[in-house]
Amino acid sequence: MSENYLAWAKNALAIESAAIDELSASLNQDFVRAAETILRCAGRVIVTGMGKSGHIASKIAATFASTGTPAFFVHPAEAAHGDLGMIVDGDVVLALSNSGESDEILAIIPALKRKHINLICITSKATSSMAKFADIHIQAAVSQEACPLGLAPTSSTTAVLALGDALAIVLLKARHFTPDDFALSHPAGSLGRKLLLTVGDIMHKNQDLPAVLEHTFLHNAIIQMSEKGLGLLGITDDSGSLKGVFTDGDLRRLFEQHNNLSSFTISDVMTANPITISPNALASEAVKLMQQKSINSLLVTDQQGKLVGALNINTLLQARVL
Repeated sequence: MSENYLAWAKNALAIESAAIDELSASLNQDFVRAAETILRCAGRVIVTGMGKSGHIASKIAATFASTGTPAFFVHPAEAAHGDLGMIVDGDVVLALSNSGESDEILAIIPALKRKHINLICITSKATSSMAKFADIHIQAAVSQEACPLGLAPTSSTTAVLALGDALAIVLLKARHFTPDDFALSHPAGSLGRKLLLTVGDIMHKNQDLPAVLEHTFLHNAIIQMSEKGLGLLGITDDSGSLKGVFTDGDLRRLFEQHNNLSSFTISDVMTANPITISPNALASEAVKLMQQKSINSLLVTDQQGKLVGALNINTLLQARVL
């Protein structure tokens, strides 16, 4: 029987994929009206649904909230027992039900109608009770559930979930929502770290900065590089302007080419005009630059070309940018 598993799985995915295509082809001005209504909303978007539709509604609310549309999920049964007070004038209610006959949602519609809210319903039937009571109705009908029994909501919930994502993306674009905006609602996650952390936030500086003057003897420079443990050394002139870089790799190559290094100064063996980055650059930009240049560390310079910091792969790992 196990040989059928992949075939069954692929068939289910094909049916659900076809359902999304089917829904995409059916979108019309009702979707546009819904998007414009939410965009003009002075309050919040309250998303509700019962059973499997409730799970989808909760995810749609979360996606809205993280992409610039204030939203939260309200359970329709709980709404009928007091949580309706969470919904105030100026809000938009987005109600989901495949049949459009959810008793729990129908029970709260009269109360919603007494408030100054817009009711958007997503159901599979244009003739359903919810569709009739809605200010805006979006039909989300699928011709086949992936469930071979035709009982478990599968294609229908997938299609509505995708529809919610489409609505969120439309609103994101209409609001000119930026990566910085996104990061503000994800400050504790890896996305927030990648989007908000700058090089200046995480770089090694001051006493932790591996740097020597250009006339320093190589022996002393190597000791300084070893003590700081970043695998590189910035070389500056007396004013602090960056003149070059020296790395662990450079040191290994020197040992291969010379038997006696005692007469060298660091300026004799440094690489001039090294790759640098600004302290104001995002930490994620440092990652990209290091990948493009196939290097493991970077020196940081200010607008005047003065050395102000350094970082390497471990710095980025410790900051959880990677």
